[in-house]
Amino acid sequence: MPTTIQPAAPTRPANAPPELQTLYAPVAAELAEVETVLRAELQSDYPFVDELVRYGCLLGGKRMRPALLLLAAKAAGGRTTRAHITLAAVVEMIHTATLVHDDVLDEANMRRHLATVNARWDNEASVLLGDFLFTHAFYLASTLDNVLGCRLIGRATNIVCEGELRQKGSRGDFELSERDYLKIVEAKTAELTAVSCRLGALFTGADDGLIEQMDGFGRDLGIAFQIADDLLDVLGEEKATGKSLGTDLQKQKPTLPIIRALELATGSDRERLLALVGSDDRRTESLAPYLRRYDAIAYTRQRAIGFAHAARRRLNGLQPSHSRDVLAAMTEFVVTRSM
Repeated sequence: MPTTIQPAAPTRPANAPPELQTLYAPVAAELAEVETVLRAELQSDYPFVDELVRYGCLLGGKRMRPALLLLAAKAAGGRTTRAHITLAAVVEMIHTATLVHDDVLDEANMRRHLATVNARWDNEASVLLGDFLFTHAFYLASTLDNVLGCRLIGRATNIVCEGELRQKGSRGDFELSERDYLKIVEAKTAELTAVSCRLGALFTGADDGLIEQMDGFGRDLGIAFQIADDLLDVLGEEKATGKSLGTDLQKQKPTLPIIRALELATGSDRERLLALVGSDDRRTESLAPYLRRYDAIAYTRQRAIGFAHAARRRLNGLQPSHSRDVLAAMTEFVVTRSM
């Protein structure tokens, strides 16, 4: 039998950067309850399963999606309920499941400064763990009296998976337009941040207009987050980010810096750039001269900032509150972070 998990949980996510730990202050108590739910739900009487679940899910991450759900509830003028705590745990389970599966697809070896599940065990364990998390998340959502939460999360998760499939289908397609890239990003990343904010407002009893406003905030924030993440894959340092970098290039994923450079490059530059991204030598240093020459990095950063600013504008009209201010501050965090 595994050691019994104690009900106490840390008041702040262990691996969240200091900036986020400070920002989470308005919902610190609620996030502690979310951690307690995760610890209680994600355990097993079978030692191997228990170890795998603990390692893959209970080591702490940014917990951004649960925090967004809780902050959206308070910013919408409501009070958090037990349903919010449950749904916050659910969206974190789903997010973690997508990361575990992503690490298999990307053949990544490190996440959150630790070996990935596929690196420590193998791909089979990772796929099964992701499946365990998905199914348990939907079971937990179904325990609520209101089935709408489960329905919305189910739809959002389906859109996320479809987005991942679309990205898989676009690998090696360096003619992909920025418009199509953004549609993929909206599906695979922003859909979950959007539904987190929607659920936060919905379960406070907010009106339809405010619910849509919070959904839009989460959607724009999620797009900004992913564009910034694509920049980190090109410019970041693994020691700082705590995860494997360069996987987008290695897997021939057309991300915005590459799309932008190819859009502007002509003649021999374009031919050389296409040859580089299509060869085994897809290192950042090989591509850097072209990304600089066509200002692809600056352009990508500005696009991320643009979506972050759009998210911030979505907060206009909300009643002044600490939670609203924190959501506004998170629009800055997502585009300036180093992890």
